[in-house]
Amino acid sequence: MRAIWKGAVSFGLVSIAVRLYSATEEKDIRFHQVHREDGGRIKYKRVCSIDGDEVSYDDIAKGYDLGGGEMVILTDDDFAELPLTTSRAIEVLEFVPVEQVDPILYNKAYYLEPEQTAAKPYALLRDALTNTERLAIVKVALRQREQLATLRVRDNVLVLNTMLWPDEVRAAKFDILDEDVTARPAELAMAGSLIESMAGDFEPSAYTDNYREALQEVIDAKVAGREVVQPEEAEEAPAAAVDLMAALRASVERARAARGEAAPEKAAEEEAEEPTPIKKAPAAKAPAKKATTAAKKTTAKKTTPAKKSA
Repeated sequence: MRAIWKGAVSFGLVSIAVRLYSATEEKDIRFHQVHREDGGRIKYKRVCSIDGDEVSYDDIAKGYDLGGGEMVILTDDDFAELPLTTSRAIEVLEFVPVEQVDPILYNKAYYLEPEQTAAKPYALLRDALTNTERLAIVKVALRQREQLATLRVRDNVLVLNTMLWPDEVRAAKFDILDEDVTARPAELAMAGSLIESMAGDFEPSAYTDNYREALQEVIDAKVAGREVVQPEEAEEAPAAAVDLMAALRASVERARAARGEAAPEKAAEEEAEEPTPIKKAPAAKAPAKKATTAAKKTTAKKTTPAKKSA
């Protein structure tokens, strides 16, 4: 890895010299825009909308649109005069409990590596954060912008997570959330059973990007001149349940069957509850129709011996 930033963590009167590395990377397969006929790369020119001339990078500045056709132009000198007191420092503001920071605020993660002379104070801060179960709220300037961030410990390494400012998080305003909607005790109990039947320990390596793998297979096949093999079709979705309780019960039975567990007997109070109707998913209409037809055939077979007896 290559360091993208060098500075120091300001921890009270202690200064810890560190190097910053990107902790994540995107694995998306990237494409270039090309001419369909000959594969030539498509290029774009930077052209002024007023005089039509091509503009070099040296002549490009940043403009803030005031509306009504008015534009304020900012140069590099204007940005250089902005107050960035933490330009080469990660300033610790306070230490807070880990659970108090909402994950929605996290933006991008970086690893912090100590310089050779700062190994001991680095280990001191790392171990202190671990023992107190807290993280540090810090300010840091990256890419000409001051950002709020956190310092926490992961795999024995200090990790800096840049954060969104509070006014950058949108409020969830949905009219339906204001309605008085409550779940019945039996539905809550069944939902709890469903959660327990699907409970497990999170293993990130157990999940893969199936789309990216399939796309890579298509690219490899094109390169090798092989026939592209279509992926197997997904299993047909089960028929939509008539009510919420039936959907929960069927989900629990399906999850337990997948784990090889026996299905429990139905409780009498569950049968006594009035069903809560739910809408069927559009994609599940066809399977539901087949299930109805099969039910009619089963009923017909059962009634045939009755006619013979009569």
